[in-house]
Amino acid sequence: MAKVKYYFDSENLAYRKIKTKISTKFGVVALFLVASALFGFLCFVVLLNTPFFETPKDKLQAREIENYKLRYEILNKRMNQIDEVLADIEDRDNNIYRVYFNTSAIPSEQRKAGFGGVNRYKELEGYNNSDLVINTSKRVDVIAKELVIQSKSLDEILKLAKEKNNLLAAIPAIQPVRNENLKQIASGFGYRNDPFTKARKFHEGMDFSAKTGTPIFSTGNGVVERADNTASGYGNHIVIRHGFGYETLYGHLSKYNCRAGQRVKRGDIIGYVGSTGRSEGPHLHYEVHKNDEVVNPLNFYYGNISAAEYVIITKLANQENQSLD
Repeated sequence: MAKVKYYFDSENLAYRKIKTKISTKFGVVALFLVASALFGFLCFVVLLNTPFFETPKDKLQAREIENYKLRYEILNKRMNQIDEVLADIEDRDNNIYRVYFNTSAIPSEQRKAGFGGVNRYKELEGYNNSDLVINTSKRVDVIAKELVIQSKSLDEILKLAKEKNNLLAAIPAIQPVRNENLKQIASGFGYRNDPFTKARKFHEGMDFSAKTGTPIFSTGNGVVERADNTASGYGNHIVIRHGFGYETLYGHLSKYNCRAGQRVKRGDIIGYVGSTGRSEGPHLHYEVHKNDEVVNPLNFYYGNISAAEYVIITKLANQENQSLD
């Protein structure tokens, strides 16, 4: 039973009962109901955020999160396998391909460098699994960058390989007159007696003595720069520019089998032995130039002679006899 409250009436000197207004009663009841509802809502929110109370939606999200974690773990394992394969390719690239083509290796720091400057992963921060997602994203970006670098490296190696093939084809690597057609190696590279003045003079090529009309072969791939008799002393002669700094000259020909501007390959017949110009008998005067400097042709006969034949030719070419031009 509710307590009855009184107040003292000073005018009448008596205690009188306090009567509560109906509106006040309704206000108290309404306030109680609002406070109860608010308290209940707060309790519900607290319960939702505790691990002791899960809604079906929470359980579904939890399963999805675990599924994503598992997928990220699988992705990282696959990236480990990719890393191993890529590391093997990079090792071969640096220690085989680039060594063979005499070009510098790509440093590991350059291959595996991250991305500086702006934080590329800021939008991934602030979540429960941010570390897992950010680290995986970084690995994906680094591997993608490594693949780009390796792809460009292989493009460079391919270009070098093509140039290497062209270089190997351009080097004057065979004898311009076949051994079976030779009478002798009349004179080699170096100081020899001039057949006309009898004075010692530097002989810039090799003389191959052979019958007039003996075929002369291009010693490497190239373009015929000239096929005429305008150069003093050489008579009918051919100059072939092979590229990569190589150039060959064939002098005292009886006739030509090519023309200026024509592309020739190693082993093509470009002319025939003769005795035109400043010559004492039928022979081929042959010179090799590298970067505009004369070099000993003997150093290039590895394409069509055996080791025994090379030794014999070397002995003959090094004899200090008289040249034929």
